[in-house]
Amino acid sequence: MPHKLESGDGACVDGRYRGTERRRWDRLPVAVPFFVRGADDRGKEFIEFATALNISAGGALLAMRRYLPRSSRISLEIPCAPLPQNVARSVVRTLRARVVRVTHSEPLHLWALQFTRPLT
Repeated sequence: MPHKLESGDGACVDGRYRGTERRRWDRLPVAVPFFVRGADDRGKEFIEFATALNISAGGALLAMRRYLPRSSRISLEIPCAPLPQNVARSVVRTLRARVVRVTHSEPLHLWALQFTRPLT
């Protein structure tokens, strides 16, 4: 009989050892658009549209056409409609992150990101 995963301790999933869970925050599956700013391996700045597939307080998984190597530093900008000044100041719209893993999947690349400062 398969074992059930116990409260995130990494014991077993369907009877197979899963290993210790290293994530500090739960991931939320989403489809959120972002503008990504950074510099390529030649130092040329870029801005590109991407979609977050999941997000947590500590990072996100982005689908994007551009390739960037691990350890690249980027900023994410959340597009939004114009807001009144008193609201706009309290809304976080730019996040800084580092690429910790890249998975190649034609025609997109999946970037695992770690935020410079966790969202709280």
